[in-house]
Amino acid sequence: MKIIEVGPRDGLQNEQRILSSEEKITYIELLVDAGISRLEAVSFARPDRVPQMADAEAVMAGVPRRDSVSYIGLVMNERGLDRAIASGVDEANLVVVATETFCQRNQGMSVREALRGTEKMVERATAGGLSVSVTIGAAFGCPFEGEVSTQQVMDIVTVVDQLGVDEIALADTIGVGTPVDVRRLVGAAKQITQKPLRLHLHNTRNTGYANAFAALEAGVSSLDASSGGIGGCPFAPSATGNIATEDLTYLLERSGVSVGLDFDRLLAASDFVTAKLGIATPALLGRAGWFPAPDYPDALTRD
Repeated sequence: MKIIEVGPRDGLQNEQRILSSEEKITYIELLVDAGISRLEAVSFARPDRVPQMADAEAVMAGVPRRDSVSYIGLVMNERGLDRAIASGVDEANLVVVATETFCQRNQGMSVREALRGTEKMVERATAGGLSVSVTIGAAFGCPFEGEVSTQQVMDIVTVVDQLGVDEIALADTIGVGTPVDVRRLVGAAKQITQKPLRLHLHNTRNTGYANAFAALEAGVSSLDASSGGIGGCPFAPSATGNIATEDLTYLLERSGVSVGLDFDRLLAASDFVTAKLGIATPALLGRAGWFPAPDYPDALTRD
């Protein structure tokens, strides 16, 4: 299981205080020092709509470049892709929202139009040497239309699977999903695609970690998490932050799944960013601390 760090993008884009480029770069450096190897560092959204991400080029110009680290940029449209390619990101994460109302509010277009645009952007990003993932937003539920059917999401998965992407992500953008929903959507997606699946989970209704464990059991290859549990979607009412990187690390490690991260350095990154934002971290492990490693051979089979 791979943890994809999204704090510098999803974590910061919904916060009131806008960090400087230098503060963002320091935050990213701390995360890389903790062992993060895939990191969504920036978003190339319109600066007037997401001012927290307006300095994406400056941030990418200053991030530490290591062969072991892949930087992801969130891309919403062709102009954003131009900026992403020019800035030197390693991966482009494109977005298609599962419902018409949210897609219009998020990207100013219909789902069909978003899929057509995604096809063009996948071709261009691939030709530009970038890896490409597509995130299906509001896959578990929509703040404007309510329930989202499995078929509605799978129709998008079917189209995206044919575009030659490297990875498909299902996003619980407003944190309404349960483990039953995770098993339902992941199981259906695996009937359609052989591409690696990623989940983007929020803990709005306190089900995020249960959903993460269900994703592990369902064979998902990677999970998004936000340092300190900060952030949320600026276009989704009441969308709180992602599951926290340090809390997810504890859950996986105590379950016998190594994620290769330095816990103390993860806490240092979370402490840094929450201090700069002037907020208390939603994550719990910074307060509770680690628990000694289990002394039984397999944590998943203890009595």
